[in-house]
Amino acid sequence: MPQGSSHRVVLVVDDQSNPFEVGCACEIFGGPLRPEVGFQLYDLRLAAPRTSTPMRDGLFAMTAVGRLDEIDRADTVIVPNRPYVETASRPVLLAALRRAHARGARLVGLCTGAFTLAEAGLLDGRRAAVHWDLATEFRQRYPRVKLEPDVLFVDDGELLTSAGSAAALDLGLHIVRRDHGAEIANHVSRRLVFAAYRAGGQRQFVERPVPEVADRSLGAVITWAQQHLDEPITVADLAGQAGMSAGSLHRRFRAELGTTPLAWLTVERVTLACRLIEQGGYGMDAIARRAGLGTGANMRALFHRHLGVSPADYRRRFTA
Repeated sequence: MPQGSSHRVVLVVDDQSNPFEVGCACEIFGGPLRPEVGFQLYDLRLAAPRTSTPMRDGLFAMTAVGRLDEIDRADTVIVPNRPYVETASRPVLLAALRRAHARGARLVGLCTGAFTLAEAGLLDGRRAAVHWDLATEFRQRYPRVKLEPDVLFVDDGELLTSAGSAAALDLGLHIVRRDHGAEIANHVSRRLVFAAYRAGGQRQFVERPVPEVADRSLGAVITWAQQHLDEPITVADLAGQAGMSAGSLHRRFRAELGTTPLAWLTVERVTLACRLIEQGGYGMDAIARRAGLGTGANMRALFHRHLGVSPADYRRRFTA
């Protein structure tokens, strides 16, 4: 994708839309200039079926928002989430989404936005994600959709869906990574103070309550590991850096990051490999060694598992 604001994103809001998902989309896709990357990533527009749209629970109303015909000029459309999924979507909205899909626009459903896309008939035979608490209802209403209940988001080409509210950030950063590469996605994630990539699925994030006091003991060991990704690192090495047993380290990673130490380490190494590929100047075997992934064959396997593409395909997409 060329640097600049030529890619138009239209965020659709409707009655009772959740302000959190709206805010997530605005934070990732909006803004006149991204100082962390030096240019505007997207041209974000908001659209609504009415001139004044009440948000969820009547907290406030959205006004001075564009009309639904903005969808007809969008490259990416973010559909409204639906806290009350039993309420049917407006026919005019569903028709606009079908037109957008027919001309090749990318459609994104955040959280219950998957219900909107499914109601439009766009997810039949396609993979999708939805909030874990609504998975049973979604399956009953849309049995032709291939629901994946234990993931944070699903990228099925031009149709993308995310799970619960916070997963809107995961999917948004994934889209930035897909459009602009890992380096820029990392810049955006740092500004948001949010992980550029969270490994694992929904169950890891809903089985445990959030601790009353955030434990910051992992900060030092995470920084150390990121500085030594090109070296062999074991769980024992990480535990030694953290000054705790391997079992305690596993529990801390699960509680704070929702994943295991080795799974986190693999994601960090894949991310580093992406950045090295984007920078150019290295062969694939050299990149695998510098990222701590061992061989080019192992890196290819991990790229396919985590990104769905080969390192060569990634290079073609994100380097000149």
